[in-house]
Amino acid sequence: MDYKVDHIGIAVNSLKTSIPLYERLLDSKCYKTEQVSGEQVDTAFFLQNGAKIELLESLDPNGVIAKFIAKKGEGLHHIAFEVPDIQAEMERLKNEGFTLLNEAPKLGADNKWVCFVHPRDTNGVLIELCQTKA
Repeated sequence: MDYKVDHIGIAVNSLKTSIPLYERLLDSKCYKTEQVSGEQVDTAFFLQNGAKIELLESLDPNGVIAKFIAKKGEGLHHIAFEVPDIQAEMERLKNEGFTLLNEAPKLGADNKWVCFVHPRDTNGVLIELCQTKA
């Protein structure tokens, strides 16, 4: 299956300070912000040559992003790949021995169904599968 990079997720302490930083860095305006309550994050998106950069700020001091930053600092959190059929791809990866962090797709940012693959199975990189919600 051909994976297309959908976005790269970057964990940040503050969107208030990180959005202007990335606007200067990428010479591009943030085109969208969104709160994803199921993941306890606020997000901000940038578009660069068809690929998206997603900044993630934790809404909860005990949330996944806050814990990630406490352990590793701000920086690369995940790489997301768009797949045409998330259910089929989840089944394929389970059959290949990968550990999925959720048993069923869940609603994520940007109107996507998402599923995460445990980083211990992918050389330390958290992988997100995503499919646009119909």
